[in-house]
Amino acid sequence: MARNNRADLRLDAPKGLRAGNIVGINRSGHSRDRFGRFTEAIARGMGTPWFLLGLTMFAVAWISWNTLAPVAWRFDSVALGFIALTLVLSMQASYAAPMILLAQNRQDDRDRVQFEQDRQRAERTLADTEYLAREVVALRIAIKDMASKDFIRAELRALLEHLDERSDERSRAGERSPVDEPSAPNSTTESRPTA
Repeated sequence: MARNNRADLRLDAPKGLRAGNIVGINRSGHSRDRFGRFTEAIARGMGTPWFLLGLTMFAVAWISWNTLAPVAWRFDSVALGFIALTLVLSMQASYAAPMILLAQNRQDDRDRVQFEQDRQRAERTLADTEYLAREVVALRIAIKDMASKDFIRAELRALLEHLDERSDERSRAGERSPVDEPSAPNSTTESRPTA
């Protein structure tokens, strides 16, 4: 079926959110998922001990009434094996089974989505861990090449010892260091009168 009006087609909106096609809401405005949630609630209720207790009490009350009550008040026959009770319980079971299957299918869908999200989260965590491991290795290499405090101290001590040896050699040779010599006036630096 072709579109009559191409202006209705908006490519800048996600497919599920385009006009007239909002996800989860049909044309009448009701949620498509409401029936699924309703059946899940019933199936969840049927899986409780209270439901089993209530169903047991219902069956016991039915059987007791149709056994002990006066014959005119009975609505199910003991002689025929409680046909009406059997019909009611069969109908309840025939509706319960599809509801339980629907609830299981919906749970499977949720589990599948959760599994996919967990897988993506694990992939991101693995990528982050690998990145951090590479960064730690790079820092170790950088620190290994960087001069340590002890190395710098040893180098400074070696330089001081070398300077001490040189100053000892000069003092033995009778030289005076340039710092100790008095400054003599330099004839080249005298000021000359300008013409």
